[in-house]
Amino acid sequence: AARKLCVLEGELERAEERYELAESKVKTLEDELHVATNSLKALEISDEKASQREDSYEETIRDLTQRLKDAENRATEAERTVSKLQKEVDRLEDDLEQERKHKLELQAEMEATLQDLSNL
Repeated sequence: AARKLCVLEGELERAEERYELAESKVKTLEDELHVATNSLKALEISDEKASQREDSYEETIRDLTQRLKDAENRATEAERTVSKLQKEVDRLEDDLEQERKHKLELQAEMEATLQDLSNL
């Protein structure tokens, strides 16, 4: 009986040591799980923020693309207007030159007429 008691006490002691070792492993694993959970939460938050930034960037790209198209359309229209105005300026310059020539011709004719009148 004493021997059986000694054997059982030894087994109990080993079982308690295994229990303590298992308990320590459980604590370590719980700590690791806690760290992993926090890391996962941080990654989820980071992912959500990145997704929001991506959405914002896509909206900005759409806006800038539309503004670029609008600016290109305005530039094309402005080029057409400049071309029309340049043609009008060229036409007016030609008209002005013709009127100057006509004025000189009229002055010469008037001078000739005054010369003729003074010779009478």
